[in-house]
Amino acid sequence: MSKLPDFEALAIFAKVVELQSFAAAATELTLSKATVSKAVSRLEERLGARLFNRTSRRLALTDAGRTLAIKATQLLADGEALENEALAQSSSPRGLVRLAAPMTYGTGTIAPLLPEFLARYPDVSIDLNLSDATVDLIGEGYDAAIRIASLPDSSLIARRLCGVKRHVVAAPSYFARYGRPTHPSELADHKCFGYTYLTTPGVWHFTNDAGDLVSVRPSGPLHVNNGEAVMPALIAGLGIGGLPDFIVGEAIARGELETVLDDWSQTLSGVYLVTPPGGPRPARVEVLLDFLAEKLSDGGKRARKGERGD
Repeated sequence: MSKLPDFEALAIFAKVVELQSFAAAATELTLSKATVSKAVSRLEERLGARLFNRTSRRLALTDAGRTLAIKATQLLADGEALENEALAQSSSPRGLVRLAAPMTYGTGTIAPLLPEFLARYPDVSIDLNLSDATVDLIGEGYDAAIRIASLPDSSLIARRLCGVKRHVVAAPSYFARYGRPTHPSELADHKCFGYTYLTTPGVWHFTNDAGDLVSVRPSGPLHVNNGEAVMPALIAGLGIGGLPDFIVGEAIARGELETVLDDWSQTLSGVYLVTPPGGPRPARVEVLLDFLAEKLSDGGKRARKGERGD
């Protein structure tokens, strides 16, 4: 009777091909680099062909390696899909969920919810990636992401949780020195702080109740890739910012910042829970999605305020 295929070595080989690195594959698979190297060597010995041409700086597939990589990659994907499907049918959610979220919203809103979730589901663990950059859910292997946007990527499955109010703000000292704009077009004459990840970078869009649309391209002395990073400069009276309530709300309540253009609204946006398309989701992912929807939806937030007596 012939031996079974070396599925483990094939899967490790596929991961090395995907990441273009033995070390990266070892980290991803939580194996030693020596184990990864031995698995590929074992596969080469079994097949009687070299799979990689290795140099100190580069890892390149041979012709045999390229041919095998196609089938090995599919084998790894099929194996992961089978495992995920089996876990999805498990009555007890368990395993790792990879979740991405914007930095400030993640630290201020998502992270405080996680202790309750982890206590409720002790066999589930979470890998939380915080960045304002839009991650590639499918390419980078995320199970879900929180997105704050007006129109999420239509190729993903999006679930709207709640709205996000944005404010145009500055410190009282700034307005005392430079005046208060009364129309969005006047922002061109002010020092405004920029944010890298706007849907239309460098352009602020406004609407009012009459249906008027105004787009402005303000400029100023500071441009950031995280909204919270402009708070010290805003409070110091150095410029105007357009930021969501979850960043500036407390500073407004304390009187450190004041709002302007209250009759105008910046492009409406919301908090969305997005997931890759297709296939049943593992139970560990499903319970996290339901938990976040429960806590972050407009109805869920109103219920929690009532419990606190707000």
